[in-house]
Amino acid sequence: MTNLNLNDLNLILKIAELAGQKILEIYNKDSIQSTQKIDKSPLTEADLLSHKFIKNALIKNYNDIPILSEEGDAFKSDEQIFWCIDPLDGTKEFIKKNGEFTVNIALIKNKLPILGVIHIPVFNESFSALRDYGAFHIKKGRTEKLVKQENGKIKTPTFAVSRSHLNVETEGFIKKHNAKIIKAGSSLKLGLLARGKADAYPRFGPTSIWDIAAGHAILRETGGDIYTKHYKPLLYNSNKIINPEIIAVRNRHLKFE
Repeated sequence: MTNLNLNDLNLILKIAELAGQKILEIYNKDSIQSTQKIDKSPLTEADLLSHKFIKNALIKNYNDIPILSEEGDAFKSDEQIFWCIDPLDGTKEFIKKNGEFTVNIALIKNKLPILGVIHIPVFNESFSALRDYGAFHIKKGRTEKLVKQENGKIKTPTFAVSRSHLNVETEGFIKKHNAKIIKAGSSLKLGLLARGKADAYPRFGPTSIWDIAAGHAILRETGGDIYTKHYKPLLYNSNKIINPEIIAVRNRHLKFE
């Protein structure tokens, strides 16, 4: 089932919001217990609870589309269409209790994201997009259609950068372009680009496809895009989880060498 419309987008948004409510039940406890995964990243009860809820909801409504989740099983084959979800993006921020964590749900078709939802539970805020239907910013029940980012002239660029993963190479890139920076956790950086609050998000370190696929779908509907470090198209393979180094831009014509 791939002939999606805005009803489908709203359903996925609702699923993300309900998952966010379950995450907040854990977040609002006095203490958050975490364990460590094989890759040394943290894992909490909220990650698993959100994963289970989203997976069950997607199976109920779209049982013909396979699901790739950060907390699920890996794919052995390269699927042409699949859900790509991060049930709790920004677990480090979740544990720090700074509110900068998200629920990410994307639909990948022919190696590109065609639908994306980012929900920010603490702020009751979301971004959503469906190819050819546009992108939307939803906050406290109010929906605003996002405009295309067409201004390509910048004197002093603003870069959105990771709050927890800012490395030496990225710092050098910032200095090279004399850029202002906004630090943010999880997919909030891609939301900043979609709203025109930042010009680029350079990430010269490891990310996984579920970290950025939903934001990529949103950027593609607001005039932006995500490229490899050398400005090649970023494509998604269901059996290749780790992304190359990337640069996300609010306007697809912007280039920062």
